Amino acid sequence: MDRDQVIASVAGDLYATEKAIDGAIAQATTLVQSMIGARAALSISAVAASGSQSKAMETIAALGVARDAIIACHAELQKDHRKMGWGVYALGPDDKPDNW
Repeated sequence: MDRDQVIASVAGDLYATEKAIDGAIAQATTLVQSMIGARAALSISAVAASGSQSKAMETIAALGVARDAIIACHAELQKDHRKMGWGVYALGPDDKPDNW
C-alpha cells in the first residue's frame, strides 16, 4: 500500500470507531428508555429496578468518556498528519466545525 492508502485506511477505521461509539450511545439510551417503559407497563416500583437502571446509565456515561477520547484521538491524528508535512488529508464523511 502507498502512503495515501495507509492514511485512508486509518481514517476509515477512525470514522468507523466514532460511528460505533455514537451508535452504542444511542442503543444504550434506548435500553434505559425501554427499562423505564417496561417498569411502568408492569407497574414495578422504580426502587425495584434502580440498580440495573443505574448501571445502564453508568454505561452511557462511560460511552460519553469514550466518545470524548476518540474525538481527542481524531484531533491528535490531525496534528500528527500536519507535523509530517502532509497537510489536510480528507474532510471525512461529515462536516466539521470551522474551529477544527
